[in-house]
Amino acid sequence: MEASAVRAAADLLQGAYRSRTPIAPLIDEYPDADVTDAYRIQQEQVRRWNEAGDPVKGHKVGLASAAMQRQMGVDQPDYGHLLGGMFHLEHQPIPAQRFLQPRIEPEIAFVLGRRLSGPGVTVADAIQAVDFVLPALEIVDSRISDWRISIVDTIADNASSGGVILGSKPTSLTAVDLRLAGCTLHYGGDLVATGAGGAVLGSPVNALVWLANTVGPLGIDLEPGHVVLPGSMTRAVPVRPGDAVVADIAGLGSVTAVFDREGRP
Repeated sequence: MEASAVRAAADLLQGAYRSRTPIAPLIDEYPDADVTDAYRIQQEQVRRWNEAGDPVKGHKVGLASAAMQRQMGVDQPDYGHLLGGMFHLEHQPIPAQRFLQPRIEPEIAFVLGRRLSGPGVTVADAIQAVDFVLPALEIVDSRISDWRISIVDTIADNASSGGVILGSKPTSLTAVDLRLAGCTLHYGGDLVATGAGGAVLGSPVNALVWLANTVGPLGIDLEPGHVVLPGSMTRAVPVRPGDAVVADIAGLGSVTAVFDREGRP
């Protein structure tokens, strides 16, 4: 894609944010776009957000589980940026009208204590870089109408990022086997999904390694203090104003997201 087309595609996505109206799939407008082009579109948006005063506070791996790949109709992971404005407090009302087509999913969040710089990052490097883990809920959202996303669409749309809710109980990696950590997701008091850490590329740590080695050649390091979301342990569940969602992850505790009943922005 020409640089002008990259900027135009970013304009379309950012227009969807402003208007609260989803757009047609980008792949329809740019049928020759590939994954490299999609990341250029993502980076153009990140540049604009940073210039507007919203800093990068971490990264996410999307579509890391077979369940999420089947649900979204794609066949590979992707990554996106977590901006400061995406983080919401547990138990505090989240303005639902900020989102267009929100869904929520449970994750194990890594908080880094050391920089990870790929390529060449190993599992041992990744484990050494993690300060602690937290239970988390990620709000995924799409600026593409009806979630009709190709891999190009979701990558360009910052990996369908929407929001993050972190639990408040830090846990050392030595205290839990993330592969075997089971998860339950309750929506309005009802059990709606179950999963385990092993659903995320075999282990959430593998997703952290994949991310560091994927973004490293692009000149992106994972910085101390940054949050990394490695991917969902279950399918994503749609949410609406007034909903309450609780994820309980064995060995890590629970995290709760509550959406504003009025949906005020």
